[in-house]
Amino acid sequence: MGPLKGYRIIEIAGIGPGPFACMMLADMGADVIRLERPTGPRGLDGIPANVLNRGRRSVGIDLKHPDAIELILGLVEGADALLEGFRPGVAERLGIGPDACLTRNPRLVYGRMTGWGQEGPYAPMAGHDINYIALGGALAHFGRKGETPVPPINTVGDFGGGGMLLAFGVVCALLEAKGSGQGQVVDAAMVDGTAILMAMMHGMKAMGFWDIERGSNIIDGGAHFYDAYETSDGKYISVGSIEPQFYAELLRLTGLEGEDLPAQMDRSQWPALKERIAGIFKQKTRDEWCQIMEGTDVCFAPVLTMEEAPHHPHNVARQVFTEVGGVTQPAPAPRFSRTPGEISRPPSAPAADTDEALADWGLSDAEIAKLRSAGAIA
Repeated sequence: MGPLKGYRIIEIAGIGPGPFACMMLADMGADVIRLERPTGPRGLDGIPANVLNRGRRSVGIDLKHPDAIELILGLVEGADALLEGFRPGVAERLGIGPDACLTRNPRLVYGRMTGWGQEGPYAPMAGHDINYIALGGALAHFGRKGETPVPPINTVGDFGGGGMLLAFGVVCALLEAKGSGQGQVVDAAMVDGTAILMAMMHGMKAMGFWDIERGSNIIDGGAHFYDAYETSDGKYISVGSIEPQFYAELLRLTGLEGEDLPAQMDRSQWPALKERIAGIFKQKTRDEWCQIMEGTDVCFAPVLTMEEAPHHPHNVARQVFTEVGGVTQPAPAPRFSRTPGEISRPPSAPAADTDEALADWGLSDAEIAKLRSAGAIA
């Protein structure tokens, strides 16, 4: 039912942002087949725990076998897109680079996911999320003033600036190909994606509203009215009372209304006011603050763990989380009024769907048997 129903996509299996992009596309209805080694490590690649692999069938394939390469090129002829996450040059050496694939299908969208991009001094180097967001200018701004930068797990580089960027780029190219009849290469790099996620901050800096020192700004933990605070039970709440009317609510609900306080935007007073407010929030439990602040315009929410979030009444009401194969996980997003996305199946074990998927993509039983006999597929 999803908005991408009818699109056929080939995923050359990888880790992190590539699978995330393909999960997003599959959630939206695309038929995505995952080509991977017949045997893979368990744990993150096991089932049904690897949420990133949901919604796709797995085909076991030996990328070093010439018949497997020919199989991929044959599948490309009936595909709308192919996504890969190799270092620059690897796909070309395997024989499934953009030129080879676009020769077989000029309408193909060829999505490439890397950390550094296809060119530049860093392009051949290994890296991880922390490195990409460091070079992209984001990591330096996560953390407290005077302290070491804190990695925001791998949401910014791998997923926000990586997988989401790739999924967006592929869909953009699919839309363009529908009109032009021509495919193209989508070069999605995590360093690029990280940089574009920082667009607002670059604008604020240019206008003189952003201090380059970490933990000194309105939305980076520098302000007393935009931060997380510990409660008496060792849990945390968040407030984001930026606008004057919301700040007035914060003062009212914390009992500070009517006091002779410094101006809200007097940055020199933020540390002292933060200490004052921290002491107030420490006097009650998280649940008690929820009772006081929920339903108001103070801009408040409890800080929930991954275990707690699925059970919060708001998330339950919106069905933000779902359960597939006994694993609680985020539901497909965004939402569509007429063609909603869905999780079509739990993650498959490597090579579990080889025959079924290849048959659906047009191969005969004899062709599948020949590939298996040659050792090209599992």
